[in-house]
Parts: sequence; structure tokens; C-alpha cells
Amino acid sequence: MVGPLGALRLSERMAQDSLSSSPQPVRPTSSVQSPAPLAGGGCRRSAPCAPRMAVVRTMPGKVQMAAAAAFSLALLYLGSQVQRLEESKSKLERAVALHQVRAIEQRHTLDVVARREPGVQAAVADGASSGAGGGVGAAGMANPEEDAIVLYNRVPKTGSTSFTNIAYDLCARNKYHVLHINTSKNNPVMSLQDQARFVKNVTLWKERKPGFYHGHLAFMDFSKFGAPKKPLYINIIRDPIDRLVSYYYFLRFGDDYRPGLRRRKQGDKKTFDECVLEGGPDCAPERLWLQIPFFCGHSAECWNVGSHWALEQAKLNLVNEYLIVGTTEELEDFILMVEAILPRFFKGATELFRKGKRSHLRRTSEKKQPMADTVRRLQQSGIWKLEQEFYEFAREQFAFVRAHAVRERDGELIPLAQSFFYEKIYPKQA
Repeated sequence: MVGPLGALRLSERMAQDSLSSSPQPVRPTSSVQSPAPLAGGGCRRSAPCAPRMAVVRTMPGKVQMAAAAAFSLALLYLGSQVQRLEESKSKLERAVALHQVRAIEQRHTLDVVARREPGVQAAVADGASSGAGGGVGAAGMANPEEDAIVLYNRVPKTGSTSFTNIAYDLCARNKYHVLHINTSKNNPVMSLQDQARFVKNVTLWKERKPGFYHGHLAFMDFSKFGAPKKPLYINIIRDPIDRLVSYYYFLRFGDDYRPGLRRRKQGDKKTFDECVLEGGPDCAPERLWLQIPFFCGHSAECWNVGSHWALEQAKLNLVNEYLIVGTTEELEDFILMVEAILPRFFKGATELFRKGKRSHLRRTSEKKQPMADTVRRLQQSGIWKLEQEFYEFAREQFAFVRAHAVRERDGELIPLAQSFFYEKIYPKQA
């Protein structure tokens, strides 16, 4: 872009070129001669002096337009430079404020340790300056990220195996542990004593921290058992009818993840449409009742099919107890979000999902989409209406979280950078 001085000089040069190339006016012939100036700047007394200033020639319209355009370009350039300066100033202020906060935090840590254990200030300072490494510093102070537990109580047939395999692919690189919770007969409800044992294991098993736990398990309130810290719950849900159709064919034909494994209903060739038409138990509306109780938890009412109380409790838990809940239909966006929120676990997950060999993806074999009449039959059920309401509620919540966390660029979603900083920090430290 042309600078402001260059633009102005360009307009002057264009005006001069136009004047020099324009035709000069022809002077009328006359016998009366204009008085010539005398040496030294004087004039003859017989005639008045001619003015020294040359006759002002009016610039043509095109030249005026060019000059105005050049002037506008100069103003735009100056405006962009001012905006850049303001952005640089804002970034500098944030960097300074962040540096002040870190300095204050480090001094505070040194003061606390000095009061507890004199003589270890230098060790703490060295650990704070390194900022990486193990979970415990030289002064024995734990890093919260190294103590983190992510609990994925996965709903069956929602893409849970595909997502979990990404966690397995990343655990060695990102240095965390992955543990599968295998319950008897895949029962999502634990006995009260097993709940207590599980909470104790997850909370105190330091050798497996940071840890990513996953399994087909209903929500569990850790605070109910006196746990000092709750895990970070995450989950994925799916359109209720799509989930049931996928589960129906999975029990009969399996998937491409373990194709040789014999399934419980193997040999049954009946389609889902035929099952619904005949009123079979494997495709009954009661089979839709699964995502609500998984989020509701271990209360008896949660598993009462068609319970409105269970629906409301599931909504409360989703909002208050889960860090994030995504959908199968938007799995890539969910992976992008968990990487932005939990980079300690999922750094590199989005790239792996987009550009990897996709060996983690799992697809049900022989699955056929149901006919419209089959879908309408299921949608007449009150159970479907409750499950659909919960699904739409979860989708709305995820869309809200995503809208405030990412922006679109070149057709891809990009996580937003940090948009807050600290200032006006008092009292001032020397």
C-alpha cells in the first residue's frame, strides 16, 4: 500500500503533468505592449505593474478525482496503522499483566513455603521457573493437572468406541493413563458398596494419575461418598432412534472393529422395520430409554421408564456436573472442543481425527436405515418424546458452548485464544 507522503506526492505530480500537457491560451494581438519591469523590480510610471502571481489555472475534473482518491488512500493507510498500534498496545498490556500475575503467584508460593519450611525457597523457585515435568515439585506441591481424572460414562452406540480409541492413541504421547471400567454383563448400575469402592479407587490411585476412565456406567455423584474432588465428566449422546437402530443391527451383525466376534443375536436376519411392524421386544419404544437414565444416575426413579423426574434430573446433571457433552452427529466438533478444554489429555486429537488413518472409527455392519413409516410409529411414543427432548436440550447446550469457544476460518472451526487478562492488581509488589 502506498504511504501517506507517497500518495500526496503522487497527486501533486499528476496535477503538474496535467497542467503542463493542457493547451495554453492564445494571447490576443494588440499594439499596446505591457509595461516591462525595470531592473531591481520596479515598473514604469506610465503603466501599472502586472501582478507577479501567475494566472491560476483550474485543474480538470479527472485530476481532482485522482487527488481525492490518493488522499482517501492516505487516510485509510493512516487508519490501519493506528489500528495496528492499538492492537499492539493491547497485546503488550496483556503480556505485562500476565507477567505481573505470574510474578505475584511465584512470590506468594515462596512466602507460603518459607513460612512452612524455611530454606526451600530456592528449590521452589527452580521448580516454578521450569514449569514442566513431574506432578510434584521440589517442595512437594502437586500440580493439579497431574492429579486430574476424566470420567467418560459412555452411552452405548453413540460413537463411544471411536472416541475412546483416540484417547488410547494419545495416552503414550501425552503421558496419561487410560482405564476401562468393565462391569458385569455391562450393567450400568453399580451396587452401593461397589460405588464406594470405585470412588475410593479413582480418588486415591495416584499411580494411575492423570487418568482417563471410560465404561458403560450411569452417572455417579462422588461427593455423596465424601470424595474431596470430583472427576471431570464428559459424554456424547445421539439421536434416540438412530442410536436404537445402530444397537439393533450391532447385536446381530457386529461391526468392523471386531468382525469375528459372535454377537448375542447373530443369525437373526429380521430387519428393524420388520421388527417394529411385528412389535418385537428388541425395537420396542422402551428400548429408547437409555440416555436419560445414564445422565440421571443411580437413583431408582432414573430407571423408571418414562419418568419426567428422571428427565429433569438428567438435564440438571448435564449442566451442573458435566464439563462438556457432545453429539455423535458433530463428533469432530466435540473432539475439537475437548482438545481446547483439556489439552493435557487431548493435545493432537483433532489432527489425529482429521488426518489420521482413522483406525479408531467404528461402524456397525449391515445397518439399514429405517423407513419413514417405522420412524413415525416410534415417534408416537411418549418415551421417544422424553428422550428426544433430552437430546435436543443437549444439542442446544453444546451449540451454545461451541459458539462462545470457536470461530470459523476457511471452512474449519478454530478455538478462540484467551480473551481475558488481569489488571489493576493491588497491593503493588516491590
